[in-house]
This record gives sequence, structure tokens and C-alpha cells, in this order.
Amino acid sequence: MVEHHCWQVLRQTGKDNVKDPEIPPVENPFPMRLTGMRCLVTGGSRNLGRAICLAFAKAGAQVAFTYLKREDDAEVTRRLLTEVGTSPLVFRGSVTDASHANEVVASVAQAWGGLDVLVNNAGPTQVVPIALLEEEDWDAMVDAHLKGAYLFSRAALKPMIRAKSGHILNIGSITGERMVETPVHYAAAKAGLQGLTRALAREVGRYGIRVNCLAPGLLAEGFSGRLPQYRREEYLSHCPLGRLATLEETAAFATWLVSEENTFMTGARLAFDGGL
Repeated sequence: MVEHHCWQVLRQTGKDNVKDPEIPPVENPFPMRLTGMRCLVTGGSRNLGRAICLAFAKAGAQVAFTYLKREDDAEVTRRLLTEVGTSPLVFRGSVTDASHANEVVASVAQAWGGLDVLVNNAGPTQVVPIALLEEEDWDAMVDAHLKGAYLFSRAALKPMIRAKSGHILNIGSITGERMVETPVHYAAAKAGLQGLTRALAREVGRYGIRVNCLAPGLLAEGFSGRLPQYRREEYLSHCPLGRLATLEETAAFATWLVSEENTFMTGARLAFDGGL
């Protein structure tokens, strides 16, 4: 585990009794908080998407998810959800395809009689400097994160407006507005997602629909595993809690955000970054 800079300094001064911050266990902090709720997660086959699907299912929700390429990962998520006791709906396709978005939402609404929660999570990561960034790389990144959220939100609003209730949760990133070293196309896409969140929340609030953006920092699994060690150390040197967030605790926060206990928050960007 990478040590926070301040812990290194303390050790160098001879205070060896200082311990690294411990990661609290996160089992099921919101048991049955989502009972009966019908939830759709894009990009749910692995990493944070999978963790959100599992947290929702453990909280009593019916869960559907989409994926693009990794059929083996999607099967693992499907199996894990089944073991929790739910019967997931699984869809393969690109979030940038309008017909796919419409068909997925229509299928979920038909199977379950409506849709209560949409989580726009799908989107790739790519580490490349702007000098080497091809135009097609830019288009693919912005389309997946931003256009995908637009297409699925537009489709999901139909059953939500009819019900005069619903919650759309966009998965953003602290890179959308923080000065951390991040590929420009990824940061631009996430910044655009924050703008979409605020504007959409204002537009659909009259229907009782809440729209928020969860902006995690660097997580302990997934993209962080592809970073050089010095980049992780640099990140942790700025984080007051001195560690990376786990997928499970991030998903637990997402669970509360879409629950009926969160009655009045909309248009918000919620940083989940350990105080970075």
C-alpha cells in the first residue's frame, strides 16, 4: 500500500508508532433502502459499475445493466447479482447508440412496469498526452461519457415523467474541475457531464425527478492499477485521508444518493475524494 507523504515524514522523525489509515469495511450499510426500486446501470460489468449493481441489489433493488465488449465480466456480474437474490436484466451495446438506449429503457420499463433509477456510469479511460491524441480518440471519449449520458437520460425520462418520480445519477470525476494531471479529453468529458447534470436537474425538477453527479477521486481498483507508482504517490500526497477510496464505499454512497432518504438534493456535484 502506498504511504501518504505525511506518514513518511513522521516516520523519518522517529515516530514509528504512527499507523497507516485503515480502510473501513463496507458490507451493506443501506439494507433494503432500495426495496422495490427498478434500477439501470450503464457500464455495469466491472469495477465501479459492478460495485454499484451489487450495492443496489443488496439494498433490495431490481437491477439491470449494460456492457459493451467484456462478455466474461458481464457474466461474472450477472452471477454475483443472482447470488444476492435478484434476477438481473443484461444488455449488450454501445451507450452512444440511440436505438440501443431506447430499446434498453423500453425493455426494462416493460419488464418491471417502470424505471426509478438510472446510473450513467459507462465510459472508457485512456492515458495519452494531447500531442498524441487523435481526433477519433477525442470523439470516442466525449461520445461515451457525455453523449451516452444524454441518450440514456433522454430515454429514461419518458417512464420517469409519467411516474412523476425518478433519479438520474451521473458518474463524474474530480478531474472535471480539479487541477490534477489528467488526459484532456477525459477531463473535458467529465466537466461536460457536470454541466449536463445542472441543466437537466433544473429542467426536470418540476416532475419530481432528481439529477445528481457523483464525482469520485482515484479509486483503489480499476484505472489506478494502470498508473505508475509515482503517480499514485503524488495523488496520495495531496489526500488528507491518505488512501484511495474502495469501490464498495463509493457504491454505498451512490446507494444513498438514489434512495428515497435523499429527498431534496438535485443538480449537485458530490465529491468523493477523501478531501483532495
